[in-house]
Amino acid sequence: MPERIYLDHAATTPILPAAKTAVAEAMERWANPSSPHAEGRAAHAALEGARARIKDALDWTGDLIFTSGATEALAIALGRTDRRVLASAVEHDAVFRAAPDALIVPIAEKGEVSREALAVALLSGPPALVAVQHLNSETGVKQPVEDLAAAVRASGGLLVCDCSQSAGKIPLPDADMIVVSAHKLGGPPGIGALLVREPGMLKGIGGQEFGYRPGTQNLPGALGFAAALDQFEIGVFSDGVPGALPMARWLSDLGHQICDLEYPIGQAGGIYQPARAHGDAPSFGGWILALTIPRMSAAAQLIRFDAAGIAVSAGSACSSGSLKPSRVLKAFGVAEQDAACTIRISCGWSTSADDIERFLETWLDIASDARSRAA
Repeated sequence: MPERIYLDHAATTPILPAAKTAVAEAMERWANPSSPHAEGRAAHAALEGARARIKDALDWTGDLIFTSGATEALAIALGRTDRRVLASAVEHDAVFRAAPDALIVPIAEKGEVSREALAVALLSGPPALVAVQHLNSETGVKQPVEDLAAAVRASGGLLVCDCSQSAGKIPLPDADMIVVSAHKLGGPPGIGALLVREPGMLKGIGGQEFGYRPGTQNLPGALGFAAALDQFEIGVFSDGVPGALPMARWLSDLGHQICDLEYPIGQAGGIYQPARAHGDAPSFGGWILALTIPRMSAAAQLIRFDAAGIAVSAGSACSSGSLKPSRVLKAFGVAEQDAACTIRISCGWSTSADDIERFLETWLDIASDARSRAA
């Protein structure tokens, strides 16, 4: 059997060796960073060193609050405010769990947040807190956050941007608060961050992390997080992946390779989602892709890919176990019958060009079988 290929990095990506080493070393010198003794002071210094390294890698000058991941970061950002909340229709489910009464802003042409609907919503009440995901976790569609930020700020509002899928890979957008998750980029699970541009944007509740998150900080996780981002700069990856190529460049090259698949996939009856139904193509990050094989369920496709040694998914890991059609794909304008036949592939630091070629060969075989059965 050929070696298995992992193409579900948007759900979680393998831990980079350097991050794994950093976590293991931190476990050997564990102490509570809040303790006043020498061991505690050393742990505190290590924690602050990790905080500074992460901010530097992300080119962030504001505060960085360590969290258990993106879900908690969103809960803090959206739950510690007196402002009304607006959220794009394609946000992660964690946004709507944190702000169940959020006013939903629909998606317009090119897969972008509707500028007109956002303008109306911003003017319909007092200054708002607006949540927009930088790079969509199910389709890879990239939102024009800088343009949206200008409108939000002109209304006196604040912009929260979920950058779980983009942080470290492309520059952070201009937002007031940014959500980051370590395990989406090769760091350990259980650690993330909320980046806050200025103090006072959130209500404090006391305790650690500048009074925004009580509880013992995850020092091993923070050091693993910092080590993972360090690797994105120097580009030292696993065997088979060019060690001198920075992560952003590597993913960009993979993205171009995936885009080159559009012709053979289209010829075989496949559909890139969201479909190019509105003229201009959406802007994609490149390493997350949603593909439809009409009349073949996503569940059936996953079984075939898994049997062929390829790990893919059917949308967000937090909702892929549900039998319901994807809420996100529907919001992007994908027909329900197509959404039910759509899978997601996503690349990361351990993905190779050969992996993409093998995926395409397998996909074409599966699509051919689906057409034969439908004939």
